[in-house]
Amino acid sequence: MPQHANTTCHVSISLDGFIAGPDQSLEQPLGRGGRELHLWHIEEPLSEPDRRAADLLMRPRGAYVMGRNMFGPVRGEWTGDWRGWWGDEPPYHAPVFVLTHYEREPLEMEGGTTFHFVTGGFEEAYAGALEAADGRGVDIAGGASTVRQALAAGVVDELVLDWAPVLLGSGERIFEGVGDLKLEPFETIHSPLATHVRYRVG
Repeated sequence: MPQHANTTCHVSISLDGFIAGPDQSLEQPLGRGGRELHLWHIEEPLSEPDRRAADLLMRPRGAYVMGRNMFGPVRGEWTGDWRGWWGDEPPYHAPVFVLTHYEREPLEMEGGTTFHFVTGGFEEAYAGALEAADGRGVDIAGGASTVRQALAAGVVDELVLDWAPVLLGSGERIFEGVGDLKLEPFETIHSPLATHVRYRVG
């Protein structure tokens, strides 16, 4: 695994430990009930604490790593012209390395985002992100499998969890199979919709 530097991960999570609900689909990309985890940053007007947490979520990074399920609902070989959930100008404004089993040419979008599709696994995607970031930091954008791989590889320096007062019962977890993980909280931001906790990892 390449040397890491300033790698972050920021996800919303239910009280029972899920970052997405069951039955993810085009109609419900976050699974059943998953949208409830994100009300703190999608329902205007944002409270001052939630705006602080949203600023953390959207802080500029040099590159990103995400899983194919986060990029979109397409499975198997790439078909059609799926370009992500975010429209013509995704919010990343930096290179994004997407884990996939199927090759696809890089996809350039407006605003400086280019999606690179990586078939060599997490280590290859992370190495590409580190090089592209050039010292400006890497973010592990999700979904659950990609976050688990990053935590298990020991490359995450800071983990931000937005604990929503929601119980999903089932879905996608991020802490299964990640080994002996030590989290040190160093900032907590409270709002009626979420408790945002910043942790140092390791």
